[in-house]
Amino acid sequence: MTDRHQHHLLVRGTTFAAVGPGGDIRGVPGGGSPDGLFVRDARHLSRWQLTVDGAVPEVLSPAGGGDVARCVLVPRGGRQEPPAYTLFREQAVTDGTLVEAVRITSNRPVPTTLRLALTADADFTDQFELRADHRTYAKPGAVRSRRVLEPPGGEDERGPGGIEFAYRRGDWLARTTVTAEPAPDAVEETGTGARRLVWALELAAHASAELTLTVAAAPHGAPPLPPPPASPGAAIAQLSATQREFTADVPLPPAWPELAAACTRGLCDLAALQVPARGPDGEELRVPGAGVPWFLTLLGRDALLTSLFALPYLPRLAAATLPALAATQATAAADGRAAQPGKIVHEVRHGELAHFDQVPYARYYGSVDATPLFLVLLGAYTERTGDTGLARRLAGHARAAVGWMLDHGGLTARGYLVYRADEGGLANQNWKDSPGAICGADGDRPTGPVMAAGAQGYAYDALRRTAWLARTVWGDAVYADLLTQAAADLRDRFQRDFWMAGRGFPALALDGRGRQVDALASDAGHLLWSGLLDKEYGEAVGRRLLEPDFFSGWGVRTLASGQGAYHPLSYHRGSVWPHDNALITLGLSRYGLHDEARAVAHALVDAASTAGGRLPEVLAGYERAAYPEPVPYPHACVQESRSAAAPLALLTAVTGG
Repeated sequence: MTDRHQHHLLVRGTTFAAVGPGGDIRGVPGGGSPDGLFVRDARHLSRWQLTVDGAVPEVLSPAGGGDVARCVLVPRGGRQEPPAYTLFREQAVTDGTLVEAVRITSNRPVPTTLRLALTADADFTDQFELRADHRTYAKPGAVRSRRVLEPPGGEDERGPGGIEFAYRRGDWLARTTVTAEPAPDAVEETGTGARRLVWALELAAHASAELTLTVAAAPHGAPPLPPPPASPGAAIAQLSATQREFTADVPLPPAWPELAAACTRGLCDLAALQVPARGPDGEELRVPGAGVPWFLTLLGRDALLTSLFALPYLPRLAAATLPALAATQATAAADGRAAQPGKIVHEVRHGELAHFDQVPYARYYGSVDATPLFLVLLGAYTERTGDTGLARRLAGHARAAVGWMLDHGGLTARGYLVYRADEGGLANQNWKDSPGAICGADGDRPTGPVMAAGAQGYAYDALRRTAWLARTVWGDAVYADLLTQAAADLRDRFQRDFWMAGRGFPALALDGRGRQVDALASDAGHLLWSGLLDKEYGEAVGRRLLEPDFFSGWGVRTLASGQGAYHPLSYHRGSVWPHDNALITLGLSRYGLHDEARAVAHALVDAASTAGGRLPEVLAGYERAAYPEPVPYPHACVQESRSAAAPLALLTAVTGG
């Protein structure tokens, strides 16, 4: 039986809709996954409910269909009272738009009249307000308004043209318009701020009536959007064309159809998750958005890892991500945003709260690893494609990024990349960024500045790759030698300070006093990907990650079980992350541990096969033998760019692509 509170997600660019099983939106206040139509961090449709003759129809077939939501509804009744009508709904989204087709068919052998009504509202709530963190935000002077639109043919045409909802606060203005073909017979007030669009439908025996509904968002500060599609079918055709572009040139493994299916599903998700950005010269770009429902925006770390996974097959993702991040690179320090010269942005937001600085995320730089990953991707892209133009164009940005690592990042003063908890921002600034994610085996949190192991691997790789660029592209041998030596010194220091000899494994981090944070964590696999460990250490780590306390059967856990800090339903302390495992698999392959790489790849592909080929952001860490399918993590992003690209990384790891 379908969960009646489960939402079906429709995604395209900066827009996503979460609708219920019957296609309705009820304005769920928050929690794991609010419903609504969201564009650029704001909810542009908070209520969207169909009734027939004043009653809510019953769901006969719940919303489904992948990139389109299709459902079938009938009036409530019993076995002795066959449904008088059947209502078919079909919904799809494009950038800034929700389009719905409604067809209602009479099941009676005589003419009948039905009153179809659609109740709509737009609360323009910022996504940060909908998170279940009990925060509230003052909004002085905010005003919501509604107005009935004239029909397209002017006042002489029968009926209203639709309704416009608007929200203004100071210089902030956002709007949502609802129109229909045919136009409604009336627009009614409801007493709640919502408006009800009404049609009186006269149907002949067994006849049908059709409506097309269009919801168009006009977010604050957004460029003009293209005209909305004429129907859900037209919207799906647009998305399908983009998906074909993404899948056209990827060589899928015929001998492993499950991996091929996961790659195809991931590529289709990546096509939908492309969000607009601008480069250093203002050029328009499309880059991977992090994921829905909470992160459909540019996140530096996520876009970089996604582009790295896809690089052998879709280098254009890297070609867009790199200039987009160069354009948002910090040039000065900024209080409250964790910005420092040369640092690559962690998160870009467009919502009301970011606009008024009530959250720090308009441009937020609280990431210790986006900057080295920027350099890793630039070097890898140049080496893979042979295109030196981007490396030449971004040479100044790359040098500034190296400068940040050496100076503000801590490599020169502390010997390692260092971060400090950011009041009002993120407590942890590596990929495991939830509170408490960096911890000892017993769960104790480190004090003072933190030196996370994985970030040191990224820094090592960044220094080596940038040295190669300096030598081969920029013609600067002196700079290349400096970076090569810095990388070698970092490698020597790391193996001296992080290696826990008694446990044969690297520490998760060092604390502010240089003491080892001794949890056994999956981050060690990132060190294999970066090549930071000597061969003997690397092989030992790779084999250790496949032991039962780490390997659940669905993947490698973020934290090995049996430790006091372990929890299978925590975000970062025992769960299984597909992108984490993709990096581990690439690292295992790099160190010649091909059997282990295939074991992790098979586990992830098996997990994807239970969900139509799609990998979520994160899975619970329960043992595979305990339950026949992966246990979901309660608040995971359903579509996430790193997870969508993870099968491509697995393909590279097992085929050497």
